Amino acid sequence: MQAAIDRAERRPIRELPGELISQIAAGEVVERPASVVRELVDNALDAGATRVVVRLRAGGVRAVVVEDDGAGIPADELPLALRRHATSKIGTLDELEQVSTMGFRGEALAAIASVSELSLASRAQGATQAFRLQASSGEIAPAARARGTTVEVQELFFNTPARRKFLKSDATELAHCVEAIRRHALARPDVAFALWHDGRLVHQLAPAPPEGRLRDVLGDEFMRGSRVLATQAGPLTLHGRVGLPDTARARADLQYLFVNGRHVRDRLVAHAVRAAYDDVLHGQRQPAYALFLRIAPGLVDVNVHPTKIEVRFRDGRALHQAVLHAVEAALALPRSAPSWPAADASGQSSSRPGAWSPPAQSQALELPLTTRLQAFEPLPSWPTPGSVEAEPRRDAAAWPLGRALAQLAGAYVLAENAQGLIIVDMHAAHERIVYERLKARGGAALQSQPLLVPVTFAASPAEVATAQASAAALLELGLDVAPLSASTLAVRSRPAALPDADLVELTRAVLAEIEQTDSSRVVQRARDELLATMACHGAVRANRRLTIEEMNALLRQMEATERADQCNHGRPTWRPITLKELDAWFMRGR
Repeated sequence: MQAAIDRAERRPIRELPGELISQIAAGEVVERPASVVRELVDNALDAGATRVVVRLRAGGVRAVVVEDDGAGIPADELPLALRRHATSKIGTLDELEQVSTMGFRGEALAAIASVSELSLASRAQGATQAFRLQASSGEIAPAARARGTTVEVQELFFNTPARRKFLKSDATELAHCVEAIRRHALARPDVAFALWHDGRLVHQLAPAPPEGRLRDVLGDEFMRGSRVLATQAGPLTLHGRVGLPDTARARADLQYLFVNGRHVRDRLVAHAVRAAYDDVLHGQRQPAYALFLRIAPGLVDVNVHPTKIEVRFRDGRALHQAVLHAVEAALALPRSAPSWPAADASGQSSSRPGAWSPPAQSQALELPLTTRLQAFEPLPSWPTPGSVEAEPRRDAAAWPLGRALAQLAGAYVLAENAQGLIIVDMHAAHERIVYERLKARGGAALQSQPLLVPVTFAASPAEVATAQASAAALLELGLDVAPLSASTLAVRSRPAALPDADLVELTRAVLAEIEQTDSSRVVQRARDELLATMACHGAVRANRRLTIEEMNALLRQMEATERADQCNHGRPTWRPITLKELDAWFMRGR
């Protein structure tokens, strides 16, 4: 090794050429044509554009042209616009810490110009003439255009062929550009967008209200399968839509988060959203959502990465809890819930998500919970809650899950409502009812089982620090974890409910979870998993014959239970078949 160093020729330290510096910077900012589209549209929106047109050739590899009707750039500032770290958006550290514009680093145009043939034409407000600047020559000449700016980017990566080889097919690059436009369109529903590719109009969006823009971009299916979310917690305002559990997807390809109008990826928020679906999502399915977060600029750092796709929050724990509780509340109200709002103590209706109660007639049909928790036994009996046949038929028609008709295959309840047929998985439905009642009672402490011989394992400094800081929370989970040294942890007890668990893997997973989120949330999730097991054992089993009264009692309890659309494992508890579907099957009316 030393011989190789001795033989190597020492090169003197020197400043890199400006062009090479720009190309290095371009590697951080410009990954593909979609990166160019993102940066140029950011600039257009910062300039106050109400209409943005993007024209592409060969997926953006041959050309990206972005036209806007914004404020424009004065002719004498055009050369400065292409210099690195030249910007009109910030001038001091205070402005950087309070930045509210999409761009602010002053890098994008210079970076793009260093790896392409770029020209810039602009006409400022009040100017009588537009001017065009050719980046390669620095030449400025008169041009024809109305107020606003046009940026033309030709032959991306023509002078860095290695980078160009990493680009995909034209169709793939076009798809990435379309996605970049969709993100901007979701953030700015007040702006019109048009995307052309090889002379053909691919995407066009007129200005619309926020809900209308969501529908235009994400489609009717997303709107039908999602629920509105709106909340405010201190300096934080959160609104948008979260998908219902049964519309979850195999991939995380329909998840949008915007912070102060900027599309970002944030692990903290993504973790909070996913945690809110813990009780209702099946397996590794991914929820769909579009969330718009507004927060004081001083409480979020957007100067984390050159692409501005990542942010850092000053109080991440508080944000995590706010997002978690907001999504949980939005998902709590089942689709089978009555549509009437609940009245508060003053007699006024409440519009808070999840604030509702069943009508008086269904309250009289409550199903008593008689599960023997310690013994993990199924319900010993299901008391008849009273006859429902005396209820007027008009009231029964108003029940979301309708009136019970029969039991099918010992596992399903068939019911009729105003829309058609309802099919209920009786075990899954009763499991959710029992589980929610157990949670409402506060749950039970997790018992621990001492180990005769402690289990030790090598731990990172972060794991040791988390174990020391969260010792009390770990004990609540049945884990007695303590450091033996600066790099070793010892586990002296295990949760009694998990006798076969790999203690090292379990402890590492719990420590990682605590490090990401609040330790109390980890404890609550572990309790919930235990209560879910208890509820599963306590729910009515298949092949148990139910009377009509018992079936109706189950339906009314479903209507009065949060998250009743899914069981504790994320499986659906009921499905509707409308009269229209039945008529189509039997070709009625044809």
